[in-house]
Amino acid sequence: MSTTMTNSRAVEAVRARRRRVVTKTAGLGLVHIVLILGAIFMVLPFVWMLLTSFKDQSEVFTYSIQWLPSRINLEGYREVWSEIPFARMYVNSFIVAISVTVCQLVTSALAGYAFARLDFPGRDVVFMIYLSAMMIPHQATVIPSFLLMRKFNMVDRYTSLILPFAAGPFGAFMLRQFFMSMPRSLEEAAIIDGCSRFGVLRCVVLPLCKPALVTLGLFQFMFSWNDFMWPLIVTNKMSMRTLQVGLALLRAEVSTEWPMLMAATVMATVPILVAFLAAQRQFIESIAFTGLKY
Repeated sequence: MSTTMTNSRAVEAVRARRRRVVTKTAGLGLVHIVLILGAIFMVLPFVWMLLTSFKDQSEVFTYSIQWLPSRINLEGYREVWSEIPFARMYVNSFIVAISVTVCQLVTSALAGYAFARLDFPGRDVVFMIYLSAMMIPHQATVIPSFLLMRKFNMVDRYTSLILPFAAGPFGAFMLRQFFMSMPRSLEEAAIIDGCSRFGVLRCVVLPLCKPALVTLGLFQFMFSWNDFMWPLIVTNKMSMRTLQVGLALLRAEVSTEWPMLMAATVMATVPILVAFLAAQRQFIESIAFTGLKY
């Protein structure tokens, strides 16, 4: 009797385990299907942009949606270089985006380490005041920032495009959280060996926070590269315009050459894709580290 009951319990346990496995597999399959559909939905605009850049103007808006061009037309890629100073705008965007990214990494690392490790009077109060700047919309600071740039005669210069974004509370907050998660014993050992505070930051802390630095740099590069409103306000000369402003100039009031505009947009998107693919591993590591820690 006891043997029969034991066998029945074992059979029930196996069946229950199988049901859990089937349920888990079905759940994972459903999640994957939803993610695949979401990915397709998000990629479709980029596919349309790329295919439209190879179309003729007459094929862009048709009664029935025409995804594939009847022939590969590269006129849009040729015309954009003569329609606006595209090369100069490309260089301007690179200079501004890289400069802002480097400045943000330096200032955020210094501020984040000071708020995480240095003890000084009013540190937490100063940090909260500094952090509250994240609640102020960027649009609310446009006019004061522009008046300052004009006061110091920086309009139509790279300094007006770079200095207002050389430091920010988001980067300092992000790196502070990473610094606080690191064990103090590593820094104390370096200090005992005669390393200064700046040396500890440069030789010990920053190498261990590479995923966070790469992630912050990627965010800042994308923000600077895609910024439109501020470069439009502080630049008047065509030679100082950035790429996003140049894309807006390709829009005509009566008729827009959509293949040319899409060709310019494709070329403007390439640096962002390259930057993300290059930083993908570090970006995923930073998210995984943050998720495990907090």
